[in-house]
Amino acid sequence: MPAVFPADSVGLVSPQRLAFQQPLALACGRQLDSYELVIETYGQLNSQASNAVLICHALSGHHHAAGYHSVDERKPGWWDSCIGPGKPIDTNKFFVVSLNNLGGCNGSTGPSSLNPATGKPYGADFPVITVEDWVNSQARLADHLGIRQWAAVVGGSLGGMQALSWSLRYPERMRHAVVVASAPNLNAENIAFNEVARRAIVTDPDFHGGHFYRHGVVPKRGLRIARMIGHITYLSDDVMNQKFGRSLRATTLPAAPESLPPEGAGPTRGGPASDRRDYLYSTQDVEFQIESYLRYQGEKFSGYFDANTYLLITRALDYFDPARSHDGDLTRALAVAKARFLLVSFTTDWRFAPARSREIVKSLLENNRDVSYAEIDAPHGHDAFLLDDPRYMGVMRSYFEGIAKELNTAERAGDTA
Repeated sequence: MPAVFPADSVGLVSPQRLAFQQPLALACGRQLDSYELVIETYGQLNSQASNAVLICHALSGHHHAAGYHSVDERKPGWWDSCIGPGKPIDTNKFFVVSLNNLGGCNGSTGPSSLNPATGKPYGADFPVITVEDWVNSQARLADHLGIRQWAAVVGGSLGGMQALSWSLRYPERMRHAVVVASAPNLNAENIAFNEVARRAIVTDPDFHGGHFYRHGVVPKRGLRIARMIGHITYLSDDVMNQKFGRSLRATTLPAAPESLPPEGAGPTRGGPASDRRDYLYSTQDVEFQIESYLRYQGEKFSGYFDANTYLLITRALDYFDPARSHDGDLTRALAVAKARFLLVSFTTDWRFAPARSREIVKSLLENNRDVSYAEIDAPHGHDAFLLDDPRYMGVMRSYFEGIAKELNTAERAGDTA
């Protein structure tokens, strides 16, 4: 990255590490006597502390949502397309807070942190965390920053579940909830995907019951498989076929020139033009491009993500179900919400299909809540919430411009009071 950043970038940013000494009671019955949260902030908090926006991350996310940590960083934060000067979440207007949740592996207290009771990494002894626990810790964070009420709490996928939970646990402390590509709970299929991924990790010989830190190893094989499963669910069928189809890797045996497709041949239902090079006739070598892609993603993931964190976060996903304490009635569960809502779904997202967002919309409307809903016809599958789709960004921009106008109106009213 050049030293001169784009005009719509927040530029160089530095994480902050905040220590909390008050014990945090957890849903599992345990507590953290003290803990740390790593955050990043973008923009300026106004004098009324009324323009703060909380960004909640998904499974593999973290605090670095926008900007760059150094001039040498190749890619900006994970939601840089949405956060920055003049972007949908405009840092000229909003004070944006992004954190790494408890149990994470990017600096906040988690399984790789030292357990004060033993002086060794927590490992598998780190308590099980729920979405509600995260929201409680985020409320403590708001107190620390002097924010009585968020202008908006925003998140995609698991982040959207946190935004929804905020509206139920702290209805007076937020004005807007933005829930993108999310669901009111996991269905059986999604729980099953999570369980297969967890089994891949815990059965890796290098897992050592979750205490692999003591042995100086990482259960990379399990992490690779878990990530490969995840990527299959993140991409739509159309995108996978368009990008890879049945194309073979370059290392596959070449075919005779007359057997190759004519130059410029168009894609087929299976993806790119038919690849007629010979197979290696191996059960263990990588032959198809999709295999190569999945292995690459798995290898990369195993180099930076913590296995115990993966187990904790997927279990938090499994447990999230606000209707559970209301006999499965989501409308009753959402009755306490007071925020205005924006929900966004994507037509090709089969991990959290649009029907799941519509469940939330229906229940909110049955409670006479203010709800906006956009169903974006995007080809990217579940990953669409992270991408710079013009229609999606247009919806987000329009909604946050409305929030900014509310803030301006409130400020003018305060000046004349």
